[in-house]
Amino acid sequence: MTVSAEHEVKSLGEYACLAIKKHLKKTLKWESEVKQDKDPEALHQMRVGIRRLRTAISRFDHFLKLPKAASEKNIGKIGRRLGTLRDLDVLQETLKNIYLPNLPPKEQKYLQVALETLDKQRDKAIVEVKAVLTNELYQSCVKSLKKWLESPEYKPLASLAVEIVLPDLLLPELSLFLLHPAWLVGTQVKGVDKIIVPTDWQPTQVEQQLASEGKIVHDLRKQAKCLRYQMELFTELYGDSYKGYIAEVKRIQEILGSIQDSMVLDEWLLKIFKSGLKSKLPTLTNLFVENRYQMWQEWQSLQIKYLLPETRKDFHLTILNPQFS
Repeated sequence: MTVSAEHEVKSLGEYACLAIKKHLKKTLKWESEVKQDKDPEALHQMRVGIRRLRTAISRFDHFLKLPKAASEKNIGKIGRRLGTLRDLDVLQETLKNIYLPNLPPKEQKYLQVALETLDKQRDKAIVEVKAVLTNELYQSCVKSLKKWLESPEYKPLASLAVEIVLPDLLLPELSLFLLHPAWLVGTQVKGVDKIIVPTDWQPTQVEQQLASEGKIVHDLRKQAKCLRYQMELFTELYGDSYKGYIAEVKRIQEILGSIQDSMVLDEWLLKIFKSGLKSKLPTLTNLFVENRYQMWQEWQSLQIKYLLPETRKDFHLTILNPQFS
C-alpha cells in the first residue's frame, strides 16, 4: 500500500480505511471476469482480494465501527466458495502442466480419467461461485462496505498515531507465527535450550511425518499468510530488514503450500482410484513423494533459521523499530 505525498496517513484508523478500500477495489475489479469464467487468473486475484479484505477487517475490527453485513464471518463464507473453485483450478493446472507430460503413456490415460472427473467437479463449483456473487450475502457485504467507506466510523483507538500502536498491532501476529507448534514438527527437543532438526531423513520418513503432522504444518502456512498480509499493510513504514522478513514469510507460505497441494492431489486421486492408485499411477505417486521430499528440505532450512534465538529476537526488534520520516 503506497501513501501519496498529498495524503500522508498518520492515524491507525486511516490506515485501516485505506486497507479495506484497496482490497475491496481489487475484489470488485475481478468480479465480472470471474462470472465469465474465461481465465483462472481472475478467480485467483479475486480470491486474494477477498482473503486480504477478510484479514484487514478481522485485524482492524477493534478500531472500526463496521457494518454487520461486512463481518469477517460473512466474508469468510464468500471466500470459501471461491476457494473451492480455486483449489480445483490448481489441481487441474498442476496435473495437466506439471505431472501429465512426465508420465508414461499408460499412466497418462489413467490420469485423463481423473481429469474428466475434475472437469465435472469444476462445472458444479463454478455454478456455485456465480450464485454466491449474485446472492444477498455478497451484495449486502459489498454495498455496506461501499457506503461505509464514504463516511467511515471509527472507535476511539483509531485516532491514535500509527507510530504509537504499530508494534502492538504486529507483534501479537508475529507471536502466533513464531509460537506455532509446527516449528517443532520433525525435531528432537533436548532439554530447554537445544532443538535438533534431523536433515538426513529419507523420503519414507518425511512421508510418515506428514501423514501424522501434516495438518499442523498446513496450519502454519495459514498463520504465515495472515502475518504476511498484515505486515504488507505497513511496508512503507519500515526498512529493508522488514521487507526481507516479509519475503521469507512468503517463502515459508509457498513451501508449505506446495507440500499441502501435493498431499491434496494425492488424497483426491485416492478417492478416485482407491487401492488401485499406486498400481495404476506408480510414476505419479513417486513424483508426489519426490516433490514433498524436496519441499521438506527447503522447509527445514527455514525451520532451522527461525528456531534460532537471534533470528526471533531480530524479527521482534525489526517490528519494534519502524522508520518514520
